[in-house]
Amino acid sequence: MSKLLDPKILMAIKDLNLSAKTTVDGFMNGINKSVIKGQGLEFSQYRSYQPGDDLRSLDWKMFARSDRYYIRESEVETNISIRFLVDASASMNHHDGDFTKIEYAKYLVASLAYLANLQGDAIGLYVFKDADLFAMAAKQDYQHLSRLFFQLEQLKPAGSFTQPIHYKALFTGAQKRELLVFVTDVYQSNAEIFDLLDTLNSLRHEIVVFHLLARNEVELDFKGYTTFEDLETGATVQIDQVKARKHYQENLNRFLEETRMKMLDRKIYYRTLITDQALDQALRDFLKQRNKLSI
Repeated sequence: MSKLLDPKILMAIKDLNLSAKTTVDGFMNGINKSVIKGQGLEFSQYRSYQPGDDLRSLDWKMFARSDRYYIRESEVETNISIRFLVDASASMNHHDGDFTKIEYAKYLVASLAYLANLQGDAIGLYVFKDADLFAMAAKQDYQHLSRLFFQLEQLKPAGSFTQPIHYKALFTGAQKRELLVFVTDVYQSNAEIFDLLDTLNSLRHEIVVFHLLARNEVELDFKGYTTFEDLETGATVQIDQVKARKHYQENLNRFLEETRMKMLDRKIYYRTLITDQALDQALRDFLKQRNKLSI
């Protein structure tokens, strides 16, 4: 893994703008850059006419020279609206080493927002915590990106996940479809997260869910602890990690598979992320789903 994409190094940078820029610059240097073709101002290339093409794009001078029909293609910006949804309930305070899930979530969203801003997209932020919902409408300019970074930096997880409220009115948006990126640990007591996803799905937006898991959570490796506390309810339980590990991991794998199938049934793009993993795969996933709306 490139040191430029090592989350332990980048999460140690408290300036989200700097960590996001460093991450995205490192990522962009490692991929083949491409542009989307269409009608625009800057000429890119010719291609042969195909039935159904817009006749206004025909180049009549090329026809006069070659006696063949050619379409002028241009590079265009395909601005879309992207809303970032962040689960900031108390369970996102889960620690693994020096960092928490919410710190990884901030770093992830900041990097995705920075990349979206480079693409010319409008970005918004919605935070679910302590039975409340913070909403920052999508907008496209650098000052708005700075405000989004500021709001992320202020995030402090608390309480339980927000119960269903006026979701439909908030997320209906404009007539065209949007990309909704939801970062969560999928910790819920009464299916409230899937209630949210079902509402968003009914609006026909493209949805991406990044499910955050900590390495010590996956491996049940908490360095000698025997008492565990639920961060949202305060309930405690005594566990012998060695004896419980096999059964715990079987249950966790079953839960993850059930979650994956629920997302698949809803046609939601779903990816699990371990909080010690680099963001390159998440950035690729994001660009892939974004391109579904921009083509």
